[in-house]
Amino acid sequence: MKRNRTLCSLAVAILATAGAGCQKPYHQQDERYVLVAANIDLPYWQEASAGLTDVGKNAGVKVEMVGPSAFSPSDELTAFQQTLAQHPSGILVSVSDPKLFKEPIDHAILQGIPVICIDADAPESNRILFIGTDNFRAGQDSGKRMATLLGGQGRVVIITLSGQRNSEERVRGVNEALKNYPGIKIVDTIDDKGDSRVADDGISALLTKKEKIDGIIGLEASGGEGAADSLHRLDMTEKIKIVAFDKDPQTLEGIERKWITATVVQKPYVMAFYGVRFLDDLHHNVVHEFKDWATAPMAPLPTFVDTGTAVVDSSNLAVFQKALAEHPKPVI
Repeated sequence: MKRNRTLCSLAVAILATAGAGCQKPYHQQDERYVLVAANIDLPYWQEASAGLTDVGKNAGVKVEMVGPSAFSPSDELTAFQQTLAQHPSGILVSVSDPKLFKEPIDHAILQGIPVICIDADAPESNRILFIGTDNFRAGQDSGKRMATLLGGQGRVVIITLSGQRNSEERVRGVNEALKNYPGIKIVDTIDDKGDSRVADDGISALLTKKEKIDGIIGLEASGGEGAADSLHRLDMTEKIKIVAFDKDPQTLEGIERKWITATVVQKPYVMAFYGVRFLDDLHHNVVHEFKDWATAPMAPLPTFVDTGTAVVDSSNLAVFQKALAEHPKPVI
């Protein structure tokens, strides 16, 4: 009798093991998530690629970043369309031109491929959500920091990237913040096209014309570096305050050398990491408020995730750099 019970238990165990072996794995072998961005050689996007790599390893899915190595909305659109033709499990995209990307994003959604915007949004499209900086507030932070540095009085130049919604929101935030400081005047706005050399040339041209400038606000990654190079070459370092944007190595080095006063930093690693997490949830219909995200009357996820910003200057630079160094960033 005991022998029969033992055989029965063994049979149940074998059946259970066989059943578990036949279960469908959560992630498919060909599951793949793609980040499409412009100017992907920038340190900003290399940091995002690190977040992409880490979440891919953690989840056991394929990840990839694609896009042009110089700012070009048309080339980025081509990369998006090529990605869409490959039918990935989900797409992250930083939208360089909202009007240009609306139809392709909507087409992806109709095909059942979830699209999440990170860094730069296309709010008029049918994208599922936006993960990134509250750019209006980031612009306000930049404006307030400059106003404090100048004691509420001075002439300021803005360096931005025209045509991108995120940059335009930052400009709006700066203008809104400076309404509280009537002694500060914005004398010019430079479109550096995402190129520090253009920012350098623009600032140099203004100073060569003897334009009086007390402060420079960079609202995209290349502006602070370009402005600092210009001031250094003209022997005007520290004579004009620079509030930069993002944490490119050159920008942090500029703070260390006292070429740049402060920078407002974003979190591209976090954007990419959680972007894939959300895409993964959508692909597997994890959120069960509705039967299927693609047919739901409203998105089963938040519509906006603010990843936040921080201000780095000489007072906290060493701590910030140490924290960055403790987590080496892999590159795809």
